[in-house]
Amino acid sequence: MTKRALISVFDKTGMIPFAKGLVDIGFELISTGGTKRALEEAGLPVVSVSEITEFPEMLDGRVKTLHPKIHGGILAIRDNESHVRDLETNAIVPIDLVVCNLYPFKETIAKPGATFSDAIENIDIGGPSMIRSAAKNHAFVTVVTDPADYEAVLNELKTLGETSLSLRQKLAAKAFRLSAAYDALIADYLTKQTGERFPERLTKTFDLHQALRYGENPHQEAAFYRDVFVETGTLAASEQLHGKALSFNNIRDADSALRIIKEFDQPAVCAVKHMNPCGVGLGETVEEAYIKAYEADPVSIFGGIIAANRPIDEATARRMSELFLEIIIAPAFSKEALAILTRKKNIRLLTVPMEENVCRRHSLTSVAGGLLIQDEDAFCFGDAELTYPTKRRPTEAEMRDLILAWQVVKHVKSNAIVLAKEDRTVGIGAGQMNRVGSVRIAVEQAGDEARGAVMASDAFFPMPDSVEEAAKAGITAIIQPGGSIRDQDSIEKADQYGIAMVFTGIRHFKH
Repeated sequence: MTKRALISVFDKTGMIPFAKGLVDIGFELISTGGTKRALEEAGLPVVSVSEITEFPEMLDGRVKTLHPKIHGGILAIRDNESHVRDLETNAIVPIDLVVCNLYPFKETIAKPGATFSDAIENIDIGGPSMIRSAAKNHAFVTVVTDPADYEAVLNELKTLGETSLSLRQKLAAKAFRLSAAYDALIADYLTKQTGERFPERLTKTFDLHQALRYGENPHQEAAFYRDVFVETGTLAASEQLHGKALSFNNIRDADSALRIIKEFDQPAVCAVKHMNPCGVGLGETVEEAYIKAYEADPVSIFGGIIAANRPIDEATARRMSELFLEIIIAPAFSKEALAILTRKKNIRLLTVPMEENVCRRHSLTSVAGGLLIQDEDAFCFGDAELTYPTKRRPTEAEMRDLILAWQVVKHVKSNAIVLAKEDRTVGIGAGQMNRVGSVRIAVEQAGDEARGAVMASDAFFPMPDSVEEAAKAGITAIIQPGGSIRDQDSIEKADQYGIAMVFTGIRHFKH
């Protein structure tokens, strides 16, 4: 019996050579619309779907393949006597191969100015129906949804006379992944039109971007997936200019560094280790900012991830090359800087646009058996309504450093304390079980630099002990959310030592 292949594709990459190969080994081609025209123009014999169904295409092409003579031919179980009788009774010829990909819904809604009606018209109905039917019946039918699989299918047909069950199973799984991702995009798009924030079912889809050597540790397998609508200015959209592939930990650290550096408008450099900043510096130039970031913690920066919000020039590259660094992220590298930095074989150099502080609408966090979703912490200093509860208000210089410390503490693991002085961080206390512990770590790290520095806290002080520790170290000003039932105790302690305190009204926990 002659085998039949139904071909209906929007993406016609590689279709003609594949179809020619099928004809050469005896397949009869069935097709419709633009695919049929392309096959005919290539000189290939092709039967119209309308000839099979004895029904015309209708409703501007919305109905073409939705017919028992198509879906019966795909779904029939070939060794089921009842199914075989139904095919014979209704003059339905089996379809052995379905080659189909879908209307470009993603590409349509990504276009500037795309209308709702444009989106609706690019929701494919017949394609997913055929794909799902063929995938369900993969015991007998081969479904091909990706041009990358044409060669493997044709090779098996030529050498074995049919496709192997293992290949059909892989292609069926791939087909359902395509269908699921396609429907997830549509569901997400339509949900956004309604303004619903947290629907009863969450459907998200991501594309494989990179297979990783391992995860956090060598015994853990890992991969990097990115959003199908990856936004410019994010790590997932970065371009790697040099160095070996990023690891799981590199990616998480680099993402943290990028988020921190985008807090600043003036030239800034930050160094990150284990997803916490170890030094942040501001300057008139990127070189000056790097020097301050390095001086903030010259020990921890070793082997760190560096992010800068200005292009890396020759002078800065020379300084960076004196140290072992894992990654440098910047909007660009000068030709001279690249020549210097690429002498190091393994250092990764990434470029990311810095024009906008791109922030995802939602952040997703996995937990055992579930997923947490929340709004991204996009609250900026300019959004805060500041109050000054102490007798002394901060000086202009103190305020500049308070803003720096506050912008950094937002990205430090809670409980978080950041000390800053003269446009750079000087001490960071992260991830402690009590706040005063973080204060002590930050003060110890700062050493003599703590005297005359300012302090930022990601959350309020439940007791005045943190203010007491700050005063002993010589801290002159503090910025914190406020809101504790014991705020007055901290205020009085600050007044006792002449410390200026600023309330922002906003907490920045980062777990």
